[in-house]
Parts: sequence; structure tokens; C-alpha cells
Amino acid sequence: MRRLGLRTRVTAAFAVGALLLAASMALVSYELTRRSLIDERERTALRAAYFDAAVVRAGLNTGTPDVVEVLRSLDTGGGRRPVLHLDGEWYARTADPGTTTAIPVDLRRAVASGEPAMQRVRVDGQPALVVAVPLSATATYFEVNSLRELEQTFQVLALALTTVAIMVAGSGAALGWYATRHGLRPLTAVADAAEKIAAGDFTARLDPATDPDLTRLSSSFNQMVDQLAHRIERDRRFAADVSHELRSPLQTLAAAASVLARRREHLDERTATAAGLVADEIDRFQRLVNDLIDLARSDQPAHRGAVDVVALARDACHALDLPASLVHLAADAPATWQVERRRIAQILANLLDNAVTYGGGPASVRLSRDGDAGVIEVEDDGPGVSVEDRRAIFDRFVRGRAAHTRGAGDGTGLGLALVAQHAAAHRGHAAVTDRPGGGARFRVTLPESLP
Repeated sequence: MRRLGLRTRVTAAFAVGALLLAASMALVSYELTRRSLIDERERTALRAAYFDAAVVRAGLNTGTPDVVEVLRSLDTGGGRRPVLHLDGEWYARTADPGTTTAIPVDLRRAVASGEPAMQRVRVDGQPALVVAVPLSATATYFEVNSLRELEQTFQVLALALTTVAIMVAGSGAALGWYATRHGLRPLTAVADAAEKIAAGDFTARLDPATDPDLTRLSSSFNQMVDQLAHRIERDRRFAADVSHELRSPLQTLAAAASVLARRREHLDERTATAAGLVADEIDRFQRLVNDLIDLARSDQPAHRGAVDVVALARDACHALDLPASLVHLAADAPATWQVERRRIAQILANLLDNAVTYGGGPASVRLSRDGDAGVIEVEDDGPGVSVEDRRAIFDRFVRGRAAHTRGAGDGTGLGLALVAQHAAAHRGHAAVTDRPGGGARFRVTLPESLP
């Protein structure tokens, strides 16, 4: 499974931590509030039961007491219901039928010892508190107190605390997201700078004054980029200088080879063959030097401008004696792109030359769009490129399996490397896939080149 990102994990940790803390506080608050309210309600019910029991005792001390009238005389409101157990008989208000069934047997046994007692029960599915007060050896007063309002209070309290816990968890997640966003901002700046450097922009730097705690990181990163840029520039200059120095002797050799080539008919067969081989190798050497010079220049970012890519592709086909009908422009793609003419011309020339040399000839040159990116696709009729070679084929001086499976040739091994380098200079990339029906499809994507 794919591991979650740092921002997601930190945000989740903040949310879970806030939820656990809020839930713990909510549970503690709920339990303390619940116990406090229940204890207060029990004390209130016990005081009220003692007062009502005194009234009932006074009413029973008359000569001919009317038990029902005595119970009716009690000011119990709607939350308390009086019940009297006298001489083995149960008495209650006529408006409260079935109240006597709410008196649990355990409570009757507990109050039989002459001590007051209380017990929480459920009457008709509703919570209630029964208080028992002994009046005499034959009389016991019971009072059933409804706890419905108290239970509703608990429900509202639980809902409120749950809502608060969820809101705190959401606030924790927002805080975690905010903290990681600002905490990872320096890393984002490093990543952006690294992407620019990878695309060939060695002017990208970090601002050391952004965060005092990251001054050392910024300074070390900038120093590393300075050294890397200096080393790359030194290597580029070395390759360019060597290539330029080789041009003069190569031109001399090429001139001498051309003289030998013109006089081949005056030479014996063995000497003529050797002269032809020398001329071919000198020509190949010249192309290698030219490619090295182009490769040394290709590390710089592309200088974009308006270019008619369709005309450029047709010119590239004409240079190789290929029909212009190979070029196809997609209906949704404009003919003018914002690219560097020299680089795109070399991309097209190298891909077409690669198709002619190794792919049995190009089948089509397609110009299309992918969002704001221009896409160049060159298809051929060759044997294709195996999956394991599709990355290596764009490396410099690839002369192994990746080249030989494409056929025999006298290339320099830098053509496709230059294609990849020019694509990277446009912040794009080059790739190769299979062509439907056989062959290879080379695809170059150039971001931000289309309106």
C-alpha cells in the first residue's frame, strides 16, 4: 500500500490527538456532571419525601383517617407520586393507577428494617427514583420521583460534549494542516529549486533570510548548487573546447580524404578500400564532434519564441528526402508553438534520422497538444524498443543492446540523448512506446508551449 504523505500523517495525528483529548475531557465532564446532578436530585427527593411522610403521618394520627384524601392533600406536583403501604394494603391516588407496581421488592425488604432507603428504577420505560420512609411498624410511605427531565438533560449534555469533541478534532486537523503547510514551506522551496536545477536552471537559489532557523540549510544548499553549476560549466567548456580544437585537424583530414576519394580510380583496389574507410570514419568523427558541441550547449534553458512547428517538421522531412505528407497536425493544436527553433529542429531531425537508420523509415510525424503542452510523436516501422531498454536508449553513447536491437548503423550514440536534453531544456521529457501495429513511437512533450 502507498504510504501516506507527511502532511497527511501530521494532520491525522493532530486530529486524532485532539479527538482523544476532547473525548477524554468530555467523558470526565459528563461523568462528573452526571454524578453531581444525580446526587443533588437524590438529596432533594429525600428531603421532599421526609416532608411528605411527616404530612402523611400527621394525617394518619386522626381518629378516622381517609388515606386517599391524605395522599391527595400532598403538594407533590407532576414529578412525584405518593404511595402508602398500610396494614398490608397499598394506597395511591386514583389518578395514578399501577404506581404500586413500581415499588421494587428489594426496596420493600430494605425498608422493613425501619431505615429509610431509595432505589433508581424504570417505570413504563422511564427512569424514576423511589424513596421509602417507614412511618410505623405497619405503615411505610413511598414516593416515586420521575427522572425523565434529568435523563433528557444528560442526553443534551452528551450531544453537546460530542459536538464539542468533533469540533475540537476538526480544529486539531485544521491546526495540523496549517502547521504542516507552514512547516513544510521550506522543504517545498527546496523541492521547487531542485526541480528547476534538474531542468537546467542553475540560477535557482534559496533565500537565507526566509527563516533564521533554516539559514544553514539555505546556505549549504546554495553552496552546493554553486559548486555543481561551476563543475557542470567547467565540464561543458572542456567538452566544447576539445570539440572546437578537433575541428581544425578534422577539416584537414576531411580535405585530404576528399582528395583521396577523387583519385580512387587511380589507386589499387586495396588502397581505394582503405581510403573509403578513412573517409567514412572521418565523416562520422565530424558528426560526433558536432553532436558533442550541441550537447555542450544543450544544458542551458530554452530561449522560447513563436515557431511554425509544422513548417519546421516538413523542412526536416525534406532534408532527409522524406515526403511532407508524413506530417500531421491535430485539429485542436495550433501550428505556431512557443519553443526554441534550433532545439526543435534538431529534435525532429534526430528522431527522423533515427527512424530512417534503425526503424525501417518513419511512418508518421504527429503534432498534437496535451493541455498547454505541445507533443511531437515520430512513429516508425522498425522492430520497436524493448521495455528494459526504453530508458537507456536516451542515455549518451548507448552502443549496447538498446542500439543493436534497432539495427546496424554508424550513428554517434548522441542523437536521442540530444532529443532528451532539448526536451528537458523546455522543462519537458522524451519517451518511447510501442506503436499500434508494430514499430516504435517516440514522444516528446514540451510544457507551456501552447496557448
